[in-house]
Amino acid sequence: MTWLWQPYLDHAQQRLQARLPDLRPYPIPEGFGERRAETGSKARPIQVVTRSWAVQARGIRQARAACVAADPVPQVLNFVINPDHHYDLPFFGADLVTLPGGHLLALDLQPVLKQDDGHTAPVWGRLEPIFQRWRRLLPDGGPIPTEAQPYFSDGFLWTRLPLSETTLLEAAVFPAFQEYLELYLDLVAAAAPVPSARARQLLAGQRRYTDYRAEKDPARGMLSRFYGAEWTEAYIHGFLFDLPRSLEALS
Repeated sequence: MTWLWQPYLDHAQQRLQARLPDLRPYPIPEGFGERRAETGSKARPIQVVTRSWAVQARGIRQARAACVAADPVPQVLNFVINPDHHYDLPFFGADLVTLPGGHLLALDLQPVLKQDDGHTAPVWGRLEPIFQRWRRLLPDGGPIPTEAQPYFSDGFLWTRLPLSETTLLEAAVFPAFQEYLELYLDLVAAAAPVPSARARQLLAGQRRYTDYRAEKDPARGMLSRFYGAEWTEAYIHGFLFDLPRSLEALS
């Protein structure tokens, strides 16, 4: 089965390996590494595979990928880097989704504390020229809900493309993904531990983000159809947005 987003995940894995000298596996709970199901009709069943991958490093609590592949659709890469709250870093988020209606593509360095200039200014000043360069080539994906706005930066690159569009995927989306990721890794390399009071602020911001994303995860319906609601809720809370669980494990 050909997976459209494999080059993106390969690139991300290679760059993390090259840039993070202490990179190591992040534990994936049993049952979440790979899951298979069938969709479609009895006459024409379609196999769906969901695979998970995760690592950690200094400054990064969890970098993880959730990959969904079917032939021809859906094909999904949800790649998120969750920072360690002892470092003043944003989240990295990439959602690359192919559905029957087309491609839904989103990239961002998402703020932990959006209204805090000390957190945002060092990031967005460097992200803006990257954002501006690629937004000129890509159609705008449309407005986002008001309640979601605190969780996205001014450099949120969001577009919709038809299934037939391959030129922009190669000429704009993939290089934008590479530049957003490289900037994030630059930030990680330069980051230093913060005082404990600041770490508590960052942790509270991360909890708000994680709780929101877990509640509003747009993949919930799709995964529930494939694997059932019980497994899906366990996957969302136990792997995709597992900050509360990871904190419990440390306490």
